[in-house]
Amino acid sequence: MYSPVVLRSPGPAGPDIDMSSKSKATPSRRSRSSVSGQNAKPATPAKAGRSGRSSLSARAGRPTPSVSPLIPALASRILETIRREAYPVGHRLKELELCALLSVSRSPVRKALQLLEGSGVVQSIPNKGFQLARAGSDFEGLVLPVDPGAEEQAYLRMANDRISGHLPDEVAEADLMDRYGLSRLAVQRILHRMSREHMVDRKPGRGWIFRPLMNDAESHRESYRFRMIIEPAALMEPGYRVDMDELEKCRREQEELLQGGIERATHEQLYQAGVHLHETIVAGARNRFLLDSLRTINQQRRVVEYGTRLDRSRLHGQCEEHLRLIDLLARGERMEAAHFLREHLNGARITKVGNE
Repeated sequence: MYSPVVLRSPGPAGPDIDMSSKSKATPSRRSRSSVSGQNAKPATPAKAGRSGRSSLSARAGRPTPSVSPLIPALASRILETIRREAYPVGHRLKELELCALLSVSRSPVRKALQLLEGSGVVQSIPNKGFQLARAGSDFEGLVLPVDPGAEEQAYLRMANDRISGHLPDEVAEADLMDRYGLSRLAVQRILHRMSREHMVDRKPGRGWIFRPLMNDAESHRESYRFRMIIEPAALMEPGYRVDMDELEKCRREQEELLQGGIERATHEQLYQAGVHLHETIVAGARNRFLLDSLRTINQQRRVVEYGTRLDRSRLHGQCEEHLRLIDLLARGERMEAAHFLREHLNGARITKVGNE
């Protein structure tokens, strides 16, 4: 039985990503409270210069504390509010009102303010809390440091919610900002990435619309049958010529996996090694339509593949088959390689979705 998948962010030592039941995310609600007020609870005091406030350049050089993936997103939303409202220098930011605005508790709000302090946006004053170090209009060009891990986690959460049916076909950026606690810029980066990966398209005017995903057994079966048609056929194209330098890179990748890399590599690294070989093979046909079709399928597979349980034990056999395929191509035995490639893909299909 084919179950819905739950995506996880790959860990440094490679994930064990389980298939599990759907987990519904609860959308946050945006409060209409303004971000202002007096007598906010002070955070850790910071030293100020003789003028009582630090310069942006001096603050930007200070190290920031280690934060969870949520904190940079909250900091970005606070910064957007500061810019939009054009608060003056010295404007005090009240934690309780920020909690209502962001629909979170005081602890992450305080950490977000500390992150903004490290970037020179705010400063903490003993017994007075946080206040703006510069006018809101001064931060128009400021981009907070992006935590790649946090954005990857947000991307996987969004993709998982789409796979699980928790996101509708059509979405607005503002709704995604509320749901995932992200800034508009972060949401736009994720949507543009999904657009490049053929997951979503921008609607005329406003909004985005998701494309169908390969999130069931039938779509996986169709994708493998499609690959069984185009990949072996690419090998038989007149004038076929594989890039031998790329093919040797693929050989080294597969050999390194067999020499212990399978146990050490992340899910993404294992997936990309296979994609690299198959796309190198099809690229030898010198037909952009064949290659673009395979890349589209691989991009759609990627999201779901990252969310399935990874059976590393079967990867040894897969790597050995990849090396045999490389040997056939290196010797110029295209017909044998085409036949072997079709059998290789058919075996992967049976392993994934059964022999139906």
